[in-house]
Amino acid sequence: MDLLYSVTRKQSVNSSKNYDFESLNEGYALCNVSSQNVVAFVTNLEVDDTSGKTWGSHVYVADLNTPWNVHKVTSNKALITAIDWDIPGSKLLTADASGNVQIWTNKEYLLNDWTCLGTATFHGENIIAAAFFHNGKKICLVADRKDAMHYYDKFKPQKIAASVRQFGGKPVEGCIVITSTGMVGVVGLNRGGPGGVITATASLGSIRHRITTVDICFGRNGNFLVAASSGNVNLPILCYQVGVTKTDDKLVVTSQALPSFFPQSGLSKNPTSQRPQAKFVTHLKFVVREHADSLVVASSTDQGSQIDIWELTEKPVTIHAMFQQKHTLSSDSITVTWQHHSHFPSKSSISCLTVSKISITTADPPPSYVLVAFEDGTITCLYKDGLKQVASTSINSMSWGQPKQQRLDGCVSYMDISWLGNVSIAVDTQGQLYLYRLLPISEPGAPVTVPYACTLLEYCLVSGLDWWDLLVSLRPSMLEAVCERFTESYNRQQPAVQQFHSSQFLSIKASLYRLSFNCQSKAADLNALMMLQSVATAFKSLLRPSDLSSHEKGPAESLAVVAELQLDDVDKVLQNVNAKEFTMEGIILQSLQQLIQWVADLALSLLARLPHGIKPSGYDILRDYKALNTLKELLVIIRIWGLLRKTCLPVFFQCFDNIDVLAHIFKLLTRFTQSQEPDDALIDACLQLPNQVMIPQLNSLVPCRVIASPAFFQQSLPLQLEYGSEPEMLQFSPETSNVEGVSKSDQFMDTTRHIYLGKNPRVLKQCTRCGVQSQLHSRARTAAIRAWDQRWVCGCRCGGHWTIHQPES
Repeated sequence: MDLLYSVTRKQSVNSSKNYDFESLNEGYALCNVSSQNVVAFVTNLEVDDTSGKTWGSHVYVADLNTPWNVHKVTSNKALITAIDWDIPGSKLLTADASGNVQIWTNKEYLLNDWTCLGTATFHGENIIAAAFFHNGKKICLVADRKDAMHYYDKFKPQKIAASVRQFGGKPVEGCIVITSTGMVGVVGLNRGGPGGVITATASLGSIRHRITTVDICFGRNGNFLVAASSGNVNLPILCYQVGVTKTDDKLVVTSQALPSFFPQSGLSKNPTSQRPQAKFVTHLKFVVREHADSLVVASSTDQGSQIDIWELTEKPVTIHAMFQQKHTLSSDSITVTWQHHSHFPSKSSISCLTVSKISITTADPPPSYVLVAFEDGTITCLYKDGLKQVASTSINSMSWGQPKQQRLDGCVSYMDISWLGNVSIAVDTQGQLYLYRLLPISEPGAPVTVPYACTLLEYCLVSGLDWWDLLVSLRPSMLEAVCERFTESYNRQQPAVQQFHSSQFLSIKASLYRLSFNCQSKAADLNALMMLQSVATAFKSLLRPSDLSSHEKGPAESLAVVAELQLDDVDKVLQNVNAKEFTMEGIILQSLQQLIQWVADLALSLLARLPHGIKPSGYDILRDYKALNTLKELLVIIRIWGLLRKTCLPVFFQCFDNIDVLAHIFKLLTRFTQSQEPDDALIDACLQLPNQVMIPQLNSLVPCRVIASPAFFQQSLPLQLEYGSEPEMLQFSPETSNVEGVSKSDQFMDTTRHIYLGKNPRVLKQCTRCGVQSQLHSRARTAAIRAWDQRWVCGCRCGGHWTIHQPES
């Protein structure tokens, strides 16, 4: 359990006020990590406040890859007591001590711009727990088929119903909240309706009673399982099943009592037992959020604290012969009860406790970690089975390499574990963040192995979860092996499966290559392949057959057949296609000019680097003949469109006017794809290219300051970061091109639209993972280019999030 980095506040310039500032800064903090590895956290003071004038509750979000760039979602006068992300990681829930519930989402998919979708108020209620409705989607690794070759044999959808369903079975978006008076409230998003939300309330039990700690779990039948305690160890921990249904435009809440238990009932009756007496129940947590059969109970004792695991088990009940019937079923004599399973004592009081979010395997019981933070600053990682200690650390005993300033001391206020379970995020009472690397849950105490990493990457591929937390858990020496194994597994899949997951696969593989100094060119090639496939799909989708009744194949399929004829003269290729099928309006062709230019630039760049050799290992687009044939097909389409509208053709800066550059690069590409190895004549022709035409630079990788980069693995851990200050030590500038004569530009490049933005653009969108930039607002005038822009509006091609960025002038 290693601390990777911490993000601290800036101290006041006047050191004499530090003591007063720390006393104001001590407060209650929360944190929650989304499935996309974005952390939301709550602080009592704004992160840039050095005077203690902004006391309240402030909600911030940050990508774990750039944790120094925090973005405020909202500020609240009342104490925010619960936050939660929905399963896709696109909506954020906040609830406070005054009964207010708000659901937030990104505005135009920007991480630093948020808008409220709906607000509900439960007057006079103190909300102590909240959770989003489950959408009914869950994929798990089949435990006894983890070595299967095909993805869909290894990973299977699990039967779990959506929490609330509407007409047609579509899941309802909304949340459930539990208050300290025993009230359960639900809030459903009703877009287009009055107020934007619909609400309903009910009593958790038959009578309302005081609750101090509670946890919510998802049942497989769509109901919620709730465990609640008043804190009194002499009173039972009550369990309920809460159901929510939607009829017309109303929500109906029902609550049913389930088997409960007394925390002291599992104690030994031996009077000589040295086990301390529990005083107060402080924390309740279901071991896994989608598995209600195990519960973690933490309580304070005279000697510190203790943690107990209780499990729901089936127990036979003996029935007297007088009451037995001949046809009584065996299930009639079985009852479900809570049974004490394991115990862990500590001499320090517990400040917070968290467990694994999900189980990615079908193993029963599911493996899980229990992370416990104590008030003395110690953080202990326990394995659920037997509560065996896996690792332990302390936030107060870290060795910081040349700190910029004295770190503020505090204890952990809240913790959360990432969805894959590779890292844990902690926030202390001063709103400072700590990121810890966890050991693999499948083999507690063992390091990450290549098979384990590949299995998690495959799970991310089919489930849509973010894989950033796995990247920072890998060792640099294992990156190549993970990439090769991941690629081999992907290549064994059926063609339809490969095509469906192609974009996500390339994103994952490129992110692995970006972690290595020596693999930046491979990452650039994968980025080029992603863009090439996207451009090919966009161009071919615009083609329409001239006569549907007489064509078994569309224009794209016919073009692929013609491209295989191995004609190196592009004009002869045109004689074998039906020009009517490629007819397009001039205004549409003109709007696609920047994409047409990028295709030609890519072809020039690849041919210019051919004499420098092909990479012997890893991915090289020059060895991908399928990609090269796609590039040839696009050059044919561009040639035809150029006959329809000359101004849409790519622009080349030529040294000689007697060269048809488009025809020349098509000829060279065809000669290269016809042979296994390039001959001397082809090498000489490619060597002459920089003397004939200017070779553009393709900026697929840009300088950036992020955690997941080669610079991170060169640092001594842990890193000490500050809110609002970009760390110079993480600056990394990739070197990908070794071709002489390549023209370079110091202008900003829009990497999705492939247009130059000038040297000093006012505002841009920037990716939080790879650092590339794009225009903030689209200026598309045609449906074709608007459809292209929509491909990248939700996120970067690498899977990262967009943020509004103002470049330094």
